[in-house]
Amino acid sequence: MITPRFSCDQTNDAVIVSLYCPSVRASDVEINVDDTLLTVHINPYFLRLHFPHAVVEDDNSTALYDPSTGYLNITLGKAVKGQEFADLDLLAKLLAPRSSQLPSVPSIEVLESPRGEDGVSDLSRKASRLTLEEKDEFLEAAENDWQLPQTVPEVEAVLHSSRSYYGFLNKYTGYFMHVTHTENEVNELGHDADNCDPDVRRKLRITHENTKWDEEHYMADYADDEYIQELIAWKDPANSSEVVYTEHEKMEMLRLPCKEYITDGMQERNLYLTLITLLFAYTYDKRTTLHEPTPESAWTICSLVPAFSALDPPPYTSVMSEIRTASQLLFADAELISTLATSYRRSLAFPLYRSFQLSEACRRDVASYMAQGKRMITRSLLETKRILDHHEVYYVYSRIWLDDFCVWIQTCASDNVLHGLADKLATLLVPKYAVGWELEQLEEATRFAVCRTSDSDDESTE
Repeated sequence: MITPRFSCDQTNDAVIVSLYCPSVRASDVEINVDDTLLTVHINPYFLRLHFPHAVVEDDNSTALYDPSTGYLNITLGKAVKGQEFADLDLLAKLLAPRSSQLPSVPSIEVLESPRGEDGVSDLSRKASRLTLEEKDEFLEAAENDWQLPQTVPEVEAVLHSSRSYYGFLNKYTGYFMHVTHTENEVNELGHDADNCDPDVRRKLRITHENTKWDEEHYMADYADDEYIQELIAWKDPANSSEVVYTEHEKMEMLRLPCKEYITDGMQERNLYLTLITLLFAYTYDKRTTLHEPTPESAWTICSLVPAFSALDPPPYTSVMSEIRTASQLLFADAELISTLATSYRRSLAFPLYRSFQLSEACRRDVASYMAQGKRMITRSLLETKRILDHHEVYYVYSRIWLDDFCVWIQTCASDNVLHGLADKLATLLVPKYAVGWELEQLEEATRFAVCRTSDSDDESTE
């Protein structure tokens, strides 16, 4: 079945769903409404939507097909007139399976359950198949209060896989088994990337950052920062415009995987922190290219995200172990600073323009995007995904991170949490010493050198 292109709108009393299904017979359409669930089937198209509130088929409900445009327009009444249906433009959220009350972790997944047979009859059937020896063992066990002689089993060789897991919620593995045969210039883990444990990844990342750190490059950009100041002064038009998705963006959302995520409080917390690093890399490339991505944009973004280049996502400092639920997602300054400091380090060690002030501008951009909520972040992630998907090597990071993030931000993320993060990031002071390099001393030495040069020039003119 094909998921058709669709969009949703609402009035005070109704919800309107518009589907693009050209060259079909209107008489074949099947529409079913069940509380918050709408299913539409018209061969070869199938659409299942889950609304935030109940809809009903009332006297004002209609289904009109226009063969000239190929659009089927369905109007359904709201069970509660005047009720606001939020997030109708977040298509992945509408396509997500109906939410259910999930048990507290650890969860149990039932792989197979026989039908048409209760437990007693099943037990009787299996007991009838026991051999005489097995029946004797059961009788002996019953007579001895089910206490039978036990022996220590022989130790068998256990095969352990050295492969590690990484990516979104550590769900992926095997993507870097042949990394040496690809031109992956951002991989910092070497040929053994698929087998490195998290501690090794972090050590290799920090070592690589220290190796790439160039004091002279930083001092040169600090001394001659005229163009960097223009980049810092650039006004991002996205900060002053309402998010209305284009048809191309809607199609991108329809192509996202349809998934559900079971997370505990700590995992959810780490996803928000990782989101900060993703948005930082996106805003850096957007600001330094004036929102005109170049062939180097994929490299820039992947180099700035430690979860990509070193498979090393946050947290980068210890957090409160008692946090378990999203309602307790109050982020401490220390963990936000450690997350931003890692992004700052990479922005000062890898790309062309290396300026602490530019990194500060990117932090403010991240805060602005989060203040605008899930829609702006979804658009940013889709654009980042688009840049990586068109690269013959770096598309892999889109598979193990961005696909899931684009779904999660629409279906699971909280605007309240995002707004709280935005408020903190907007006023957060990231000290230069948190980066780990002697930035203040280098800047002072640069100012002194520039001052001496200026004095020498004045004396020569006299």
